[in-house]
Amino acid sequence: MSQPSAAPVVERADARNRYEILVDGKRAGLTAYRDRGAQRVFYHTEVDEAFAGQGLASQLVQEALTDVRTLGKRIVPVCPYVAKFVKNHEEFADITDPVTPEILTWLDTELR
Repeated sequence: MSQPSAAPVVERADARNRYEILVDGKRAGLTAYRDRGAQRVFYHTEVDEAFAGQGLASQLVQEALTDVRTLGKRIVPVCPYVAKFVKNHEEFADITDPVTPEILTWLDTELR
């Protein structure tokens, strides 16, 4: 019988502008962001194929957005996964800002 794996852990990796979800110490996924003043602009979320179907993306984004609230920042969901998550989890509506052309232009410049 194999040992049960430890519960996935979400960590904020500020130096890399992302949150990572770790399974048994291995990075299984990430959600990337850039800060724009008091806004945390999420632009990309991914989970490694080997870990697909385990609900890790949902856990990752839930914990990341909860952390954003704790930090007193606001969410801008450019990433389609984060946008869908926020739409389905109204508890984050009060800290969510709309994606605007200005933010998209700013993000494009940031990521160059």
